[in-house]
Amino acid sequence: MNSFADQLAERTQKERRGNHNNGWTKAQNRNDRFMKVVFIGSATLVSVIIFSIMLFVGWQGVKTFAGVTPLEFFFSTDWTPSNNKFGAFSFLYSTLLLTFLSVVLSVPLALSGAVFSAKIAPKWLREILRAATDLFVGIPSVVYGFIGLTVIVPFLAKFNEGFGYGILPAAIILAIMILPTILSISEDSLRSLPGRLEEASLALGATRWQTIWRVLLPAARPGILTGIILGMGRAIGETMAVFMVIGNSPQMPKSLLDSATVLTTAIVKDMGNTNYGSTWNNALFLMALVLLLISLAMILVIRIVAKRSEVK
Repeated sequence: MNSFADQLAERTQKERRGNHNNGWTKAQNRNDRFMKVVFIGSATLVSVIIFSIMLFVGWQGVKTFAGVTPLEFFFSTDWTPSNNKFGAFSFLYSTLLLTFLSVVLSVPLALSGAVFSAKIAPKWLREILRAATDLFVGIPSVVYGFIGLTVIVPFLAKFNEGFGYGILPAAIILAIMILPTILSISEDSLRSLPGRLEEASLALGATRWQTIWRVLLPAARPGILTGIILGMGRAIGETMAVFMVIGNSPQMPKSLLDSATVLTTAIVKDMGNTNYGSTWNNALFLMALVLLLISLAMILVIRIVAKRSEVK
């Protein structure tokens, strides 16, 4: 009799535990479904916002061609809105030149710093360098521009008949601004490589420099290219620091110390003087669209290169 009672009590406890587990599983499934809906909704909302901005900027920009031909806008250097002349080739040329020059100045220093921090520096020095890099990222762009205005521009003016504004000081400022981004991502990419790569290279008789140059850097190429992408994105979209040192003359620069205007500074300089819906205003929206398309093109091209490098 007692045995039967014990069996009944044990069966009841098992049923209760089963019901409890079923209830817990159902609650977890409900939570999972709810979080899935939240994540999908958030991703959808972000995508809708991004595409809405692109569509709005594109729609306003395309209206420029009602008063200006595409040939004139993209290949003319005559930017005189008072005479209905909206040639933006000089802005586009200066933007690409400035971005290219800033990357050329920044990448060698950033890669050297990344290699030193990841593979050569002791741990205590690496921590100091990491903190200094993070500090550089947090400095506002207007501070960089002010330093360029008070230090770099007067210094370059000594070699250019008293005029130090132009693409060169803007490129120096941008190179300093994008250097922490490229350095930190490149360092993380180098440190994430499996240790067997370096060990195998050294075991085959390669020196440390040969190992870094011929093994580690090629293996970390996708991450390094990603850092360069982000650096180029900041360089091509930077406004305030460039606005303070580039000179802002709507002309085709003949040298690196000629006053020039890039797409971002042209938008900032002229946006407050235009009426919404005018050809001048639409031309500024078209410049913004060109900036978006350039950024997308760079990202797509570099990602393809990085993917191919990763496969190899």
